[in-house]
Amino acid sequence: MTLIEKPSQLPIAIGEVLKGAFPQLQVGNRQDFQAGERKPGVLISVERNGPDVRALDGRKAHVLLISLKVMVVSGSAPFDACDLASQLMDLALDNRWGLPPAQCDLPAAIVAVPSIQASTEMDYDTWTVSFSQTVYLGQRLLEDPTGTPLFACTWEVSNINDPAQYKPLAE
Repeated sequence: MTLIEKPSQLPIAIGEVLKGAFPQLQVGNRQDFQAGERKPGVLISVERNGPDVRALDGRKAHVLLISLKVMVVSGSAPFDACDLASQLMDLALDNRWGLPPAQCDLPAAIVAVPSIQASTEMDYDTWTVSFSQTVYLGQRLLEDPTGTPLFACTWEVSNINDPAQYKPLAE
């Protein structure tokens, strides 16, 4: 698994998994759906990006709110979009999208709701699956550059930022 370096790698990873799971669907972002092709698909969007508590290893946390908009062409069987949204919810339930577990939590607060059409041009039955997922980015802060774990009790050192006052961890 490749380490991730930026939040945009989460929707890209989600897209790759969805393309593999649903090869008959068009999967992508807004630019991919502006070609005018009327094909069923899943539009991936990042609705929000906010901070969270750092990981235990010190990496910065980003909580991303992801939306997967399911679009089924008009004329499909009733509730096809609802069924497809349910399949997406099941896929998202325990999925880290091929990203390392140390850098990507499981999705949380998964919900699917019918979407209101924004324009009359699009003749789609649509549902949106939303969930939040936390990714941890940046360097681990607890690694010592020499590779030896060090510790110090705050009452034993005069300057906690002085590495010379730390001692190796007993094994």
